[in-house]
Amino acid sequence: MTPLPIELSIRPLTAQSFAPFGDVIEADPSTMRLINGGTTERFHGLFSPETAGEGARVIVNIFRGQPRAFPYEIGMMERHPFGSQSFSPLSGRQFLVAVSPDENGKPGAPQVFLAAPHQGVNYRRNTWHHPLMAIGEVSDFLVVDRDGPGNNLEEFFFETPFVIREPQI
Repeated sequence: MTPLPIELSIRPLTAQSFAPFGDVIEADPSTMRLINGGTTERFHGLFSPETAGEGARVIVNIFRGQPRAFPYEIGMMERHPFGSQSFSPLSGRQFLVAVSPDENGKPGAPQVFLAAPHQGVNYRRNTWHHPLMAIGEVSDFLVVDRDGPGNNLEEFFFETPFVIREPQI
């Protein structure tokens, strides 16, 4: 018998609620510095990419995410043991972020956040997360992550899936 999915709620993405998993990337007034003769506001040091392993380097990519259909089943999580991974929206659209605490080397119950169009996320090394979840339309994301030798991907498939309803955007 297949277990019934467990329904998850969707919460707004805030730096405080996301802190156990990584960083929220957004214009933080406390980090603002004026540069270029006062014509540009620089929001400084919003996150620091992590890489580990010989020959590792930080790379920048564009990922084009297809929108998810709802209700959506979260049946797996992944993590990257050798590097952080950040997602910053380029298409001006909200997206979903699902993360799980580590419970003895496996992901616990996922937490789901609705990221605003001006917010990105940086998953710390070894943070369980669901792959990119664009909503509504095809969306582009600037992704900063690790390249180099070694297997930087671990996947886990849940016995009992979790489901999320369509977010109210």
